[in-house]
Amino acid sequence: MRDLAESVNRRGFLRLVGAVSAATAFTGSLAACSGPASTGSAAPAATDSIEAGISYALSTGFDPMTSSGATPVAANMHVFEALFDLDPVTREPYAALAAGEPQQADDTTVRVALRQGATFHDGSPVTAADVAFSFQRVLDPANASLMVQFIPFVSGVTAVDDATVEIKLKHAFPLLKERLAVVKIVPKAVVERDKAAFDARPVGSGPYRLIEATKEDKIVFERWDQYNGSRPAKAKSMTWRLLSDPSARVTALESGRVAAIEDVPYLDVAKVAGKRKLEAVQSFGLLFLMFNCAKKPFDDKRVRQALHYAIDKDKVIRTGMLGNAAPATGYVQETHPAYGRAATVYAYDPDKAKALLKAAGVENLQVSMVTTDTGWVKDIVPVIKESWDAVGVSTTLDIGQSGGQYTNKIDPGAFQVLVAPGDPSVFGNDLDLLLRWFYDGTWPAKRYRWSETSEAKELLKLLDEAVRTGDAAEQKKLWGQAVDLISEEVPLYPILHRKLPTAWNDQALSGFKPIPTTGLSFLDVARL
Repeated sequence: MRDLAESVNRRGFLRLVGAVSAATAFTGSLAACSGPASTGSAAPAATDSIEAGISYALSTGFDPMTSSGATPVAANMHVFEALFDLDPVTREPYAALAAGEPQQADDTTVRVALRQGATFHDGSPVTAADVAFSFQRVLDPANASLMVQFIPFVSGVTAVDDATVEIKLKHAFPLLKERLAVVKIVPKAVVERDKAAFDARPVGSGPYRLIEATKEDKIVFERWDQYNGSRPAKAKSMTWRLLSDPSARVTALESGRVAAIEDVPYLDVAKVAGKRKLEAVQSFGLLFLMFNCAKKPFDDKRVRQALHYAIDKDKVIRTGMLGNAAPATGYVQETHPAYGRAATVYAYDPDKAKALLKAAGVENLQVSMVTTDTGWVKDIVPVIKESWDAVGVSTTLDIGQSGGQYTNKIDPGAFQVLVAPGDPSVFGNDLDLLLRWFYDGTWPAKRYRWSETSEAKELLKLLDEAVRTGDAAEQKKLWGQAVDLISEEVPLYPILHRKLPTAWNDQALSGFKPIPTTGLSFLDVARL
């Protein structure tokens, strides 16, 4: 299964959050959400079932405070709600459990009213106490929540009354709605009764409730008829087939066993497009090059730069991905609303790569390239090796399972260079979040070991200034300076941003749209 650093390279991130192990959370088939039968009448009539082919098995639980698996994160989009959620296609925030816009009491106090009549899947009402509890458990360091790094500006959340919460901020934060989306609201009583059971059998307030989850087999959902929000389920049920084998996904779509699949293999894109609707959506999802900056000669940015200039990105994309990616010209993809071209763009320039190595006093460099066994990555890294060999950098490939590579080599510091996939945009799409994921906290401190440099400290200063300003032009300027800094230093920096090929039967589904992150969304989708 791909992890949140891969789709985010998700296996590596399990260690960050201490998520419940797959063995604990999923042992065979689990019945879930044992609340009352769906008897409400808020949702419109829905018929039939949607079946889909998902790329990855279950490797983490569903608790949204710690869930890091690609598949459970996608599932949770249908099961849970936040005060504000991000539209899965446009990535714009909208009121979910919130009844409307946040009300500003003062510069650092915000009040949010809850949607009337919202219920959890056990039939209990969603209250302000549940919302406060959901934030408190994320903010509690003892819970090691993955989400806490995304809301460092929140000092606390309290219930004003049953239907209103007050959010106290450490400082004004212009991207408030976007960030509130990372904290999914959970029922306090259910979680406190049995945390492990909740992780395996989630209870949310979303349009679908989870009925069954079987590792490496399927996830079954049922429409929650008491849901009264803006995105009611349009199908009676869903079954997600967990098909990690690419050929099995393609066969399932072509045979009609499933109506949609994610992650169409690049080699099969043309064939599948001839039979089904297919769209390759440009994503932030990147292939990055990361250096152990505590090891010589990679403490010298000229060496890091040289290895970037040495990569023939066009050949990588053409031969390894059949054109389904864009070379990085900035930190985010060119379709991102906050895109800015970096001051340093690493076009293929082997002569410059050689000159930089010479200027750094490096000769006969031998590099072990640690990478993951993700299918499309394995297709790419031989081309990168070929590029490095061509400039006199003798390169060997060390390909292994993502979790093992991070546990045994990256985190202990027993590596030189890592080439790996990553995509924190599953959590949010604002530039501050996307930058802080890789440049603030665990990654610079414990992975590429760059956090104590003056440049790292300057970067964080720029990010802090950018997120606190209320001037859009000034914010863009500061983010541009931050991107220019990391494009110059490149301790970790994208090689390319990939396109995500998704295929579906448009004769079977109405309203389906591919999304720019890993997974599939069936919000607002009906079965024909």
